Amino acid sequence: MGDTREPLRVVVVGGGISGLATAWYLEKEAAASGLPPVLCTVLEAADRAGGKILTETVLTEAGSFLVEAGPDSFLALQKPWALELARELGLNGRLLGTNDESRRVYVLAKGRPVPLPDGIMMLAPTKVRPFLRSPLISPLGKVRMGLDLLIPRRRSEEDESLGDFVVRRMGREALDKIAEPLLSGIYNADAARQSLLATLPRFREMERRHGSLIRATLAERRRASANGAGRARRPSAFLSFVEGTEELVRGLLHKTAADVKVGRRVVGLTPLGAGRWEVLTECAQSSPCGEGLVADAVVLAVPAAVSASLLGRAAPSAAALLGALRTTSTGTVSLAFGHDVSRVGAARGLRGFGILVPASERRPINAITWSSVKFAQRAPAGASLLRVFFGGSRSPRTMELDDDELVHTVRRQVYEIMGIADEPLFQRIYRWPNGNPQYDIGHLDRVARVEGELPPGVWVTGSPYRGVGVPDCVRQARSTASHVLDELEAKGRGGTLCG
Repeated sequence: MGDTREPLRVVVVGGGISGLATAWYLEKEAAASGLPPVLCTVLEAADRAGGKILTETVLTEAGSFLVEAGPDSFLALQKPWALELARELGLNGRLLGTNDESRRVYVLAKGRPVPLPDGIMMLAPTKVRPFLRSPLISPLGKVRMGLDLLIPRRRSEEDESLGDFVVRRMGREALDKIAEPLLSGIYNADAARQSLLATLPRFREMERRHGSLIRATLAERRRASANGAGRARRPSAFLSFVEGTEELVRGLLHKTAADVKVGRRVVGLTPLGAGRWEVLTECAQSSPCGEGLVADAVVLAVPAAVSASLLGRAAPSAAALLGALRTTSTGTVSLAFGHDVSRVGAARGLRGFGILVPASERRPINAITWSSVKFAQRAPAGASLLRVFFGGSRSPRTMELDDDELVHTVRRQVYEIMGIADEPLFQRIYRWPNGNPQYDIGHLDRVARVEGELPPGVWVTGSPYRGVGVPDCVRQARSTASHVLDELEAKGRGGTLCG
């Protein structure tokens, strides 16, 4: 016999990975805890779910290419939450690791790609010979990095910028040639403003426990060897799926019982009392989409600026704090070639995951990923797929170029850096205006203030708050679902739920 209790009605605004995962965990945890069933409605303004997770298959005479518009992978070892979700959805057999036999990363130095020294781990060198032989860091820069072993640990618990932390411990050259280009692909942030505690708290913990990044990374290597990881083939640090990251979205859509409505924009929230809300919507054609939805709880899994506009009347103090959270705009251009570009011009012998472009190089692009080397099944045999990153705090003017100017600029950079002048089989441009949250110094305090000002029955979750990557969004979704159910259960005991 089915559950005859009054269901809990939750509306999730936003159908990206954060919103879909929130709906999934609401259903799963309600069932596991014996709560009444959850009827979850996910409202997405765009004509598709998934947000920035978007995979496109392009068919050419050379064969099939798989192009990622947003994230091409997720961190699996240090942040296991996306991997755990994939397994819950039955996608374990679809997981795809990186081609680690080709795991080489280059850094552009004076216009020339230079390999990142073998053994660089968490920004610190763990192998002496490769580090000393590398031309990437000057002799004085290497000496300065070595002083990390002698510099006292910071006693203050206050936040600081990533730039200040790296310069303090390892020197300015380490920031320019290693830290800033390595981390820009994740955060697209200005290192002078980027919050250490909100983005890389592990660095502070390494300093606190070991007094040195070098000592901390060496201890981590010894621990891994003692556990046998050094003798066996370690699993890939980054994972994707055979048919791209959008498989995770499709898995959620297939498994969730939520009513996912696309092309449905939320235009207002009206409080009904006792933590219940009416969610007002309109269709993509700006015509009414029926009556508003009544919800026992509302989760806003949308950009902070959208949440601010929806809460402007009902919670003006929270809206003001949300509106103050910064974002930046980024984009990518994918270029496909019908041959192996590692045999062409200056690219000859350059075979690896990609080339990082430090801000000091003053280029209109930020990085080049060699997608067809990083992952299998991204390009036909003998063909190549490159992805070029632009925008953010490092090349904001590139965002202003029209498509023709952008492709011309990107192809010029690919020629200057890699010597590839060939006409691509096709190119794909993806732009994400204001799509990258910026975690400035003190970010976690600002988020705590936002959460403290939210009205009863409303939660926020996703990349603007406590982690920008796919695993962090999944972790936040699971935590948000737990908080929502805890409050609904408490209200139910008081007799006010769905009253």
